[in-house]
Amino acid sequence: MDFGPQQIGKWLIGAGIFIAVVGGLVMLLGRVGLFKLPGDLEFGSKSWRIYIPIASCILISIILTLILWLINYFRR
Repeated sequence: MDFGPQQIGKWLIGAGIFIAVVGGLVMLLGRVGLFKLPGDLEFGSKSWRIYIPIASCILISIILTLILWLINYFRR
């Protein structure tokens, strides 16, 4: 398979669309309250802030695992 400029351009456009969709989902899920779960840690003061979304990452991992398992199950 020839991997020329046309193919690279298509991959870059696809990656950009994917990043935009993921960004939109993160913004939407943030409004719903996903990133404010009880297990998410937040430290800081007036001039700095550190946010560690432990519970949100675990929940997203479980949901993605279930979705991928279902896709794999129905593909057989």
